[in-house]
Amino acid sequence: MLFVALRMLTFDTAKYLGLIFTVAFSTFLISQQASVFASLMTRTTSQIRDVSDASVWVAHPEHRYIDEIKPLSENALTEVRGVEGVKWAVRLYRGLSRAKAADGNFRTCITMGVDDTTLVGLPRKMVLGDPQALRQPDAVFLDRFGYSFFFPGQDFRLGAELELNDRRAVVAGIVDSSAPFVTFPVIYTRYSLALTYAGQERNTLSLILAEPESGITPKQLAERIHARTGLTAMDAEAFGWQTIWFYVRNTGIPVNFGVIIAVGIVVGTVVASQTLYLFTLDNLRQYAALKAIGVRSATLAGMVLVQSSVVGSIGFGFGAAMCVSFFFFTRNMPHLRGFITHSEILVGTAALMALIVVGASLLSVRRVVALEPATVFR
Repeated sequence: MLFVALRMLTFDTAKYLGLIFTVAFSTFLISQQASVFASLMTRTTSQIRDVSDASVWVAHPEHRYIDEIKPLSENALTEVRGVEGVKWAVRLYRGLSRAKAADGNFRTCITMGVDDTTLVGLPRKMVLGDPQALRQPDAVFLDRFGYSFFFPGQDFRLGAELELNDRRAVVAGIVDSSAPFVTFPVIYTRYSLALTYAGQERNTLSLILAEPESGITPKQLAERIHARTGLTAMDAEAFGWQTIWFYVRNTGIPVNFGVIIAVGIVVGTVVASQTLYLFTLDNLRQYAALKAIGVRSATLAGMVLVQSSVVGSIGFGFGAAMCVSFFFFTRNMPHLRGFITHSEILVGTAALMALIVVGASLLSVRRVVALEPATVFR
C-alpha cells in the first residue's frame, strides 16, 4: 500500500510539486523571519557578549538597557570594590562619538572605553594587531566593519588615522566585534582617552564590570552589590535579557515580525489544506477501488497520512535549505552580518509544519474514510 500511496502522490507532477512548493514557501517564510527577529534581538546585546572577562555588570539604579545609560559617580566604583566577594571591579565607558576620516567621510560611532590598567572589556577576536597596542598614545581599535566604511577598498593596516570630536586617533588594532543593533562602527580605546573623545558631563562612569571571588556565583555577587550599594547589578546573561526585553516591550519589532510569521502559518495551513483536499478529490475513484477490493479504512487513512508526511518532509527540507542559503550568501553584507539560522527555530518550524500538514490532511482522511466503495462504478 505504501508504494501505491506514493505512486498516486507523484502521478500528477504539477500538483505534487505544488504541494511541496506550498510547504517549502511557508517553511522559508516562518524560519527566515523568525531567525531575522532572533538575530536582531541578539544584536542588541552585542557589546555585552563581547566582554568575556567580567561576569557581573553594575549600572545606575534607573538603568533600563545598554543603549541608554545614566552615568554613575566615581564613588560607585569604590563602593562596589568594597562589597564582600568582589574579586575586582573596573570602569567601562560606553557612549557615542563622531569620527571622521582624512577624506572627510564621517560617521557616528559607538565608543567603548576599557580600563586603562587591565584592558578588561576588549573583544577577544583580533583581526589585526595586539591588545597591548591599545596602551600607545591616541590608540584606538576599530571593528572591521568600521574600517571598511572609513577606508573603503583598502586592505586592513595599522597606523591609519581618524579624527574623533576634533581629536587625533590612530588605529592600532582591528577587532572582529559583534554587530550592534544600530549599524554604527565600534571603537575601543582606553577609558581615560574615551573621556576626551566624548562631551564632558559631571558624571562620566557608564558601567562597572566586576568579577566574583571563587566560590561565589555571579548572581550571588550581583545580589550583594545591589543590597550594599543600591545600584543595578546583574550577571551578563540577565543584563543582556534586560536589553532584549526592553526592545520587545517598547518597539514595534515583535509585532511586525509576528504578523509576517502569522501570514506564513495561515498561508501554509489554508493553501496546503486546500491543495491536499483537491488532490484527494481527484483520486476518489482510486480510493474507492481499493476499498471495494477489501482495503480497510484505517489503511486508506494511513495512505493519506503517508502522502502528507512525504510532502511535508520534502517541502520542509527545501524551505529550510532556502533559509540557510539566504543567510549563507548574505553573511558578508555589512548590514546583515551576524544574522544566522538558529537551530532552535528550525526545530520549532519543523514541529509547526508537521502540525500544519497533519491538520491539512484531516479533511482528506475524513473524506476517504466516509467514501462508499460503489463510487468506483458511478
